[in-house]
Amino acid sequence: MQDPFYPHFQNKKIQTSDIEINLVIGGQGPPILLLHGYPQSHIMWHKVAPVLAEKYTVVATDLRGYGDSGKPKTDQYHFPYSKRAMAKDQIEVMATLGFETFKVVGHDRGARVAHRMALDYPHHVEKLILLDILPTLWLYDNTDQAFATHYWHWFFLIQPYPLPEMLIGNSSDFMEKAIFGPLEASGACMPASIVAYSRTVKDADILHASCEDYRAGATIDLAHDRADIDSRIHCPLLILWGAKNPAYQRMDVLKIWKEKAENVIGKAVDSGHFIAEEIPSILLEEINTFL
Repeated sequence: MQDPFYPHFQNKKIQTSDIEINLVIGGQGPPILLLHGYPQSHIMWHKVAPVLAEKYTVVATDLRGYGDSGKPKTDQYHFPYSKRAMAKDQIEVMATLGFETFKVVGHDRGARVAHRMALDYPHHVEKLILLDILPTLWLYDNTDQAFATHYWHWFFLIQPYPLPEMLIGNSSDFMEKAIFGPLEASGACMPASIVAYSRTVKDADILHASCEDYRAGATIDLAHDRADIDSRIHCPLLILWGAKNPAYQRMDVLKIWKEKAENVIGKAVDSGHFIAEEIPSILLEEINTFL
C-alpha cells in the first residue's frame, strides 16, 4: 500500500501482541520513530519525514486509537489507552521491523507516549526529542486557571462516557472548524491533511478512543507516573516548545524537565503548538543538530 502523504514511503500494518498498528516507513540509515499528537495521525510528519529519510530509516506510526491503527475496547481503569500500553505497541513495532534500539521524536500525546517509553524501556531509546509538552503529572498537580482555559479540552475529554463523545459527535462540523480552523488559516496545514485529521471528531471509534486516551491521562497514567516519581530519563533529551503557545509562556519548561531527565537541553522555538507543521525547516535543523 502507498500513503498519499508519503509517496516514497511504504505503508505497513504490523500486528503487536494486542492490536494492529498502522505506519509508514522510508529511507535508509539509523532508525528514528515519529509519534504524533492529538487530534492527528502519522500524517502530521509529512513535511519532516521525507527530509529525515535522507539520513535515517523513518518510521511514523498511528498511535493505538488514532488513524488506521487498532482501537481496542477499554476497561474501567482505561488501561488499554494508557501511555504504558501505547509505548509497548511502539517497542513491539520497532522490534518487528528489526530495530531493538532507535531514536524517538514525539509531539503532544505522542511525546507523552515517548516519555513513558523512555522510562519503561530505557535500553531501547537512544535519544529522545519531545515537542511542546510538560510532564503529565506535573501539569495536573500545577493546573491553574490560565492552563485550564488554554487546555480546556483536557478537562472536557476526560468526562465519563458518553458525554464528550455525544457532544462532539453531534456537532462534529463545528468542532472541526474550532480545532483546525486557525491552523488551516495560518497555512501550516494543507486542506487534505485537515480532512484526514477531522476523522478524530467525525469517526465514532476514533473519537471514543481519543477520549479514552485523555481519560487514561487523568487516571492510570498519573498512577504510573506517581509510582515512578523518582525515575529519570537516562538517554539524552531535547525538549522544544512553542514560544507562541500561551499555556507555557509563564512556565520554566526546561527547569521542570531537568527534574525528570539526567541529560536535557531545550528551548522555545518561534511556533505555536503544531511545531512540525508550522516551522518544519527549523525543527529539522534542531533534530539534525541534536542527533
